[in-house]
This record gives sequence, structure tokens and C-alpha cells, in this order.
Amino acid sequence: MSGQSLTDRITAAQHSVTGSAVSKTVCKATTHEVMGPKKKHLDYLIQCTNEMNVNIPQLADSLFERTTNSSWVVVFKSLITTHHLMVYGNERFIQYLASRNTLFNLSNFLDKSGLQGYDMSTFIRRYSRYLNEKAVSYRQVAFDFTKVKRGADGVMRTMNTEKLLKTVPIIQNQMDALLDFNVNSNELTNGVINAAFMLLFKDAIRLFAAYNEGIINLLEKYFDMKKNQCKEGLDIYKKFLTRMTRISEFLKVAEQVGIDRGDIPDLSQAPSSLLDALEQHLASLEGKKIKDSTAASRATTLSNAVSSLASTGLSLTKVDEREKQAALEEEQARLKALKEQRLKELAKKPHTSLTTAASPVSTAAGSIMTTPAIDIFSTPSSSNSTSNLPNDLLDLQPTFHPSVHPISTGPQVGGTWGGFDELGGLLKPTVTSQNQNLLVAKLPPNKLVSDDLDSSLANLVGNLGIGNGTTKNDVNWTQPGEKKLTGGSNWQPKVAPTTAWNAPTINGMHFPQYAPPVMAYPATTPTGMMGYGMPTQMGGVPVMTQPTLIYSQPIMRPPNPFGPVSGGQIQFM
Repeated sequence: MSGQSLTDRITAAQHSVTGSAVSKTVCKATTHEVMGPKKKHLDYLIQCTNEMNVNIPQLADSLFERTTNSSWVVVFKSLITTHHLMVYGNERFIQYLASRNTLFNLSNFLDKSGLQGYDMSTFIRRYSRYLNEKAVSYRQVAFDFTKVKRGADGVMRTMNTEKLLKTVPIIQNQMDALLDFNVNSNELTNGVINAAFMLLFKDAIRLFAAYNEGIINLLEKYFDMKKNQCKEGLDIYKKFLTRMTRISEFLKVAEQVGIDRGDIPDLSQAPSSLLDALEQHLASLEGKKIKDSTAASRATTLSNAVSSLASTGLSLTKVDEREKQAALEEEQARLKALKEQRLKELAKKPHTSLTTAASPVSTAAGSIMTTPAIDIFSTPSSSNSTSNLPNDLLDLQPTFHPSVHPISTGPQVGGTWGGFDELGGLLKPTVTSQNQNLLVAKLPPNKLVSDDLDSSLANLVGNLGIGNGTTKNDVNWTQPGEKKLTGGSNWQPKVAPTTAWNAPTINGMHFPQYAPPVMAYPATTPTGMMGYGMPTQMGGVPVMTQPTLIYSQPIMRPPNPFGPVSGGQIQFM
């Protein structure tokens, strides 16, 4: 199996749509390709653990979700990615893993897709157990044994007796889980398991270095311990000797698969005489008969043992320092390559002056072309001088002018825009500009506000006279002056056309004062018509009365079956 599968591409595309870059990178790091996770994906995830705005639980859940896959490749690479982040990522990641009750539940994992799946499933179960134990160890001691300070003033060397006796067994459990991976050189047959083995190899060196310093501290305090403490200490030391043998075998496998001999530490075992001295001291505390041994001989034996273990620790430290130096050199080489690549890209680009396309001033052929600046608060002007149509709500209304009318004896009916003056005269709106009225009529319905909101607001500010001390008086309501009841010499009265009709006759009686209705409308239709009064004489001068607006209402007729019919005379048969 080689290359990304269709499932990998679909899953990555789904995360691209949802915008989760972290989940997408996790998917790319744990594809079905039979090779270790790519370095660029691991580096990106490491950087994510250092970013405070990245959700660490979401990152961990994405990795846990990938371990539910049925393919051994995806599950194995998910464990490798998790291990890599625990070692090289921010401490927040391992802290979150340690806070969880459960991590990887892969004790029954089995890939039945092929023979290789059967073989790799065994190492997946062992590998997941080690990662679980690594998180549990952090939960118990609140630090990672592979990252603690080492040396004479290190954490394990300066720990008191009570805490030391509780801490060293935790290291032993983690070391047991690591060594239980138990892989041989002929089983490291693909890039996936090789990547896991390299991480385990680095953990083994650092973990054994902390283990070794804990034993040195234990031996230095052993002859000053109480009987129960000496019994626990002796048991810890015997287990240490067993694990030293197992770690030696593990390092031999590392050498066989091609790891540089300089990266493998030399382990020096303590003399066997030290174990005899520890057992005799415990027997003496228990009251048993022992061989006579002087304090000087015990001190010499202890000194030799500590010296041997210290040399082992020094070898482990040198290996660790060499690894750090190699990582630093690799990073420097990568940065240098990126710098050279960037310089080549800049050298290929032509040296042109920086210009801004959006700048109102541009230089071309030695001349400066300046585009006029746009004033967003100015009132837009029309190119047509004959029709200057304002775009605000106030200018769309007709201009009002006062109108003086005589007091009419008939009922005054105010229109929609009408009103009454102090003397009871009717004030009616009149449109001053015929062109403006025509343009307003041409506007589409419900289009009272211009499309340009900024222009409308600017016109509104100008009409209200804000900031310029002037006001625009389109509507002028003034008090009526002296009423002139007579016109000039050229005044001609406007006589309404007369309509002749025959007076209705009912039962042979003539009623000239009654006129047939102009038109009968339903009560729900408030229609009206203008009625003009006949000119009257006032002081010898004919005066035209104010035309009144008469609303036609349904005529109240008496309940006479022989009443007058609208539009004609009543004829009796």
C-alpha cells in the first residue's frame, strides 16, 4: 500500500471545508501510507501546542478519533504522532493527557486485513500501553522523567528518602512498559514501526538516565535508612539490576538496525560485591548473624558502585547532548536553506518602484495626473441643468405657498395637506414647479429615497441647515394679510359651466329647489367634485365665491316608491 488513499483525501477535504486546520493536519499525518508521519506535519502540530489560541483537547480528540480506524497503519501513526507531541510539544499537551481518566483503549486491537496487520497489531497494543503508562507517570509525579534536570543538583539526586522510595517505582513501571515493546531487528520491516522504535529508543535513554540517578541517590542514603526503608531500597536495587540487563538488550537491537554507535551509551554495571554489602546491612538491622565487615570496606564498595553508575549516567548525558546538538544543527541548516531560497526569489524579481493603484495621484511619462478627490459629504449635482431633482425626502414633497381665501358660508373641508388660518380660510398646497412635478411623477413607485444613501444623508443635512447657518424654506406658512375682495380692472370671473336639468315632479307638484344627485357612489368611496358658486353682487361689484369641495354622499330619499330617479324625471304610467 503506497500513497494516500481516497478515504484520506476525502477526510482531508472535509476538514478543509469545516476550516479546521489542526484536524486536517492530523489527518494528513496519519494517512494510510506505510511510512512514518511526515516531518512538516509533525512540526506544524508541535507549533500548534505552543499557540495559546489552539484547543489542546480538540487536538487530542482528533488523534484519539484516528485510533478508532480499522487500519493498523492509521492507528500506529496516530500513536506515533501522539508520542512525538508528548516528547517535543508544549507541556500543556501531556498535562491534558495526564488529566484524562482513559487514553488509548487498544488492548484488543487486531487488524485482520492481512498477515502484516496481524503482526503490527501486537506492537500497537504494546505501544499504546507504554503511552498510557507515560501519561500516568506524569499524573503521579507532575513532571516528565525524560525532561527532568539531571546531574549532581538534579531532581532525582536531591530528592529526600521518603519521596525517593515512592518515585523510583514509578520510573520502574514506565521502564517496564517501554521494554515490553520487545521488538527484534528482523521485525523492524517498515517505516511505521521504525518511527515508533526511534521514539522509544530516545525515551529509553533519557528515562534510564533518571532511573540511574535515582539509584545513585538511593545507595548514598541506604546505610542511613531505617529497617523498613532499607528493605524497600534493597528490593528497588535488585529490580534495577534486572532492568539494566534488559536495557542492554534493547540497545543492541538499536545498534543492529543502523543507529550510530556514538548515539548508544555504554552501560557500566555496579560490582556484585555491592549487593552483598546491602544484604548484610539489612540482615544486621534485622538482628541476623552476618560476616564481620568494617565500615571502611563498605564505604569502598559503595564508592566503587556509585562511580560505576555515575560513569553510566555521564555516557547517557553525552548521548543526550549529542542528540540536542544534532537537532540544533539541523534547524540551522534548514533556516540557512530557507534564507538562500528567499534571496534567489528576490533576485529574480525586477526592481520597480512601488506604486499604489488606488492613489489619486499617478505619474506617467513625466507628467502628474491628478484625479479629483471625492467629497462624500457633498450634494450630488445633476448634469442636466433643466432638471435638478433632489434626492431627499423633504425635496420630494410639493412646495407650499399661502393661499388667502374669503370666508365661505359653506362647510369647509380640509384636504390631506390642508389647514385653516386664523380667520378660518383654507390653506392648500400648491406645486410651484411643473418640471419638478413631472419628474416626481416619472419616479417608479416606492422609490422615494435615492439609491445612494450617503447622498441622501448629505442632502438631508443641507436642507436642515446643519452646520452652515442657513435653512432651506421650501414650505412657507405666513399669516394672511389684508384680504382683497376685489380684483383689478382686467379681472374676469370664472364662471362654472351650468348644467340644465328639469325639476322633479312628485304627484303633480313641482319642486324646483330639489336637484337630482350628481352621481350616486357607494358609501365606502369618498369621491368629490368641485362646485363653483354663481357670481354675486357685493357693493355693486361682482364677486366670485370660493369653489368648495363637495363630497357626494348617498342621497337620503324618503320611503316613497314614487320618488325621483337619478338622472331623469319620474313619469307616471
